[in-house]
Amino acid sequence: MPKEILIVDDEPSIVVPIQFLMEQQGYNVIVAENGHDALDLIYKYNPDLILLDIMLPGIDGYEVCEIVRLNPKLRDVKIIFLTAKGREVEIAKGMALGADAYITKPFSNAELVAKVKTVLDNIHEEAG
Repeated sequence: MPKEILIVDDEPSIVVPIQFLMEQQGYNVIVAENGHDALDLIYKYNPDLILLDIMLPGIDGYEVCEIVRLNPKLRDVKIIFLTAKGREVEIAKGMALGADAYITKPFSNAELVAKVKTVLDNIHEEAG
């Protein structure tokens, strides 16, 4: 069964190419444009991975990450921050909140695909 990825970003110019790229890699993709919708979709679909922007309308990406990490039922969900916020303090905060990886924009398609594969493969290592 294909892995499910939730893309959370309010910029269609970012979402559309990432969605296409992830679908080309064989993943099922769902999309949320803000933190509230993201949380609704996370509870509904329990995705394998969330590609999460930090700067979102309403609930920001940091809060979404924190809420997911506080829910024991969602402990297996992997989170990769995908954001323009690239200062060390922002990266440290994202990782401290429980992100599995942190990619700063702009990024290459190859970098994103490699990171997604690495993070998702870790699921098998832990479970196997």
